[in-house]
Amino acid sequence: MLTGGGDCPGLNAVIRAVCRRLWEGGHETVAVLNGWRGMVDTNLKPLGWDEISGILPKGGTIIGTSRTNPYKLDGGVDGVRKTFEQLDALVAIGGEDTLGVASKLHSEFGLPVVGVPKTIDNDLNGTDYTFGFDTAVYVATDGVDRCHSTAESHSRIIVVETMGRHAGWIALFAGIAGGADYILIPEQPVDYDAVAAAVERRRSRGKNFSVIVASEGCELPGVTDEGEVDDFGHVRVENRAVGETVAQEVEKRTKMQTRATVLGYIQRGGSPTPRDRILGLRFGLEAADLVESGSWGRMSALHGDEVDSVPLTEATAELKLVTQSWYDTAKTFFG
Repeated sequence: MLTGGGDCPGLNAVIRAVCRRLWEGGHETVAVLNGWRGMVDTNLKPLGWDEISGILPKGGTIIGTSRTNPYKLDGGVDGVRKTFEQLDALVAIGGEDTLGVASKLHSEFGLPVVGVPKTIDNDLNGTDYTFGFDTAVYVATDGVDRCHSTAESHSRIIVVETMGRHAGWIALFAGIAGGADYILIPEQPVDYDAVAAAVERRRSRGKNFSVIVASEGCELPGVTDEGEVDDFGHVRVENRAVGETVAQEVEKRTKMQTRATVLGYIQRGGSPTPRDRILGLRFGLEAADLVESGSWGRMSALHGDEVDSVPLTEATAELKLVTQSWYDTAKTFFG
């Protein structure tokens, strides 16, 4: 199995579950180190009891990860196919990019691949939730709660920037749970005047502070995405300074001291919540069962409270974005 893309709380729970289930059927389990890079280079390591002992509460991934795209490397796909000669099946654990590669390899060459959805952004299609999301929201909500204390004490505005490149699920959930006074997400146009108006409504009620939550992927007026991109063509959003820009624009309009804080990698680091441990475990068991049954080209998925599977093509066809109804829920509490 491999883990690709950004690290995510709950990855080790998946690895542990896949191993335990497949060992019941007499199979051996092997780690592909550092994502698709390990498949290109045939960098494999056996996984046994010693390797998975005690990993359930650990953050990150014990088998390493990378954002390698074999389709962007000279000889990359050939390297992957050569490594497959040593494997009976591959469990690919990742987000849209990692699973997109898995889906393509299965469609083009019929390779025995199954997927597990992994992303703190919760933007994968075909599943209600992905593991890692609950931990990220928990951490972000705690950040919003803590910023409330400082904002109120100093009568200022604080902009809390969360992760979320294309989808604003983390910002939305953390903002709702943390009682944010405005939430900015990639799916909705950014209107600085509307944000300022929400702040003024609060001031009219004697509330001389506000907390605004903004997703790092927000499309800011007059700002274009430029700069370094990764192997999958994504602009590196960590350099966009969304929170700082929003803070400057809001301060201009309200004349209130405004500061920005970036939660960054703490949202996806550290120990997973119990919910993410259990969801990762259930996804891992489903993936192992897909391997046992030879159901290639499918991905574990959560629907309601049941874990089943969907085709990888469905999961990677489009992103799952925040719906208007969800944003309307949040808007009720703006200002």
